[in-house]
Amino acid sequence: MESVKTGKAVSMLLAVMFLPLFTPVNAQEYPTRPIRLIIPWPPGGITDVISRSVGVALSESLGQQVVPDNRPGAAGTLGVGIAAHANPDGYTLVMTDVPSHAISATLYKTLNYNPAKDVEPIALPSRSPLVLVVSPKLGIKSIPQLIAQAKSAPGQLSFASSGPGSITHLTAERFVRDTGVKMLHVPYKGGGPATAALVAGEANIYFSCISAAIPHIKANRLSLLGITLPQRSPLFPDAPAVAEAIPGFVMGCNTGLFATAGTPARILDRLHADVMKAVEQPRIKQVLATNAAEAAPFTRVQFRQYVADEISSWGKVVRSAGLKVN
Repeated sequence: MESVKTGKAVSMLLAVMFLPLFTPVNAQEYPTRPIRLIIPWPPGGITDVISRSVGVALSESLGQQVVPDNRPGAAGTLGVGIAAHANPDGYTLVMTDVPSHAISATLYKTLNYNPAKDVEPIALPSRSPLVLVVSPKLGIKSIPQLIAQAKSAPGQLSFASSGPGSITHLTAERFVRDTGVKMLHVPYKGGGPATAALVAGEANIYFSCISAAIPHIKANRLSLLGITLPQRSPLFPDAPAVAEAIPGFVMGCNTGLFATAGTPARILDRLHADVMKAVEQPRIKQVLATNAAEAAPFTRVQFRQYVADEISSWGKVVRSAGLKVN
């Protein structure tokens, strides 16, 4: 009888000793392998710059490499769609500009994902304005002068965009609507190519995310007419706010981190906390300041509501302009 009891005791002890070896994989501490960070825009734009900077900080805090993966195309929807259909395990993330993401919910007749439901907002590490820039070859020095020239030659001036449905596209469409001018839309695959096209004289005006335009403005390859902040920026104190000429014309390139819908809350909370710590680092603050950007102190709940509000407000712009893609 004693040997039976001893045998049971030994069996229980062995079970306890080896229990960690049989812990399910999904219960292990996150992360246990590299994380893919999809950037649905070409290299060089503000989304790419912010994504890579935050990605380096996350690699350090998470203890696993965060691997950037540029997947440009279709105004960001190609890359976001990949993340939307990934396994909801926190190993596929996407960093994209919120306005373009919100615009896609109304602009596209068909998407292979639902922007409001298939990706989960995590954090908003960067908010920055757009700038209205023109080719110096035009000789235009102010927004009123631009409007006057566009009205005098309907359809002769062209505006570049980072792709149909992007914030750079819809901001220009709003400009056209609010000023009553007619201009030709020339889309490109991302902010970098659109900026290069303007510098080369292939297009006349562009509402650019500020990071891509700053070097060209300082080198006089582009002329700065205005900035989409409520008031003038300390970075360009001589440039008027576009709202000075068009009241209420305020918007920006806001870069947000998302995960596949259904990702466990504990993973989302960990990522949110680490992003919020990252944007407090001096090196990240310097990257943001260089791009006239700042982090948004949103909780996950607040960021989710912000995305919902953006989908609603940009939807009104898309519908009022009568725009549809595919």
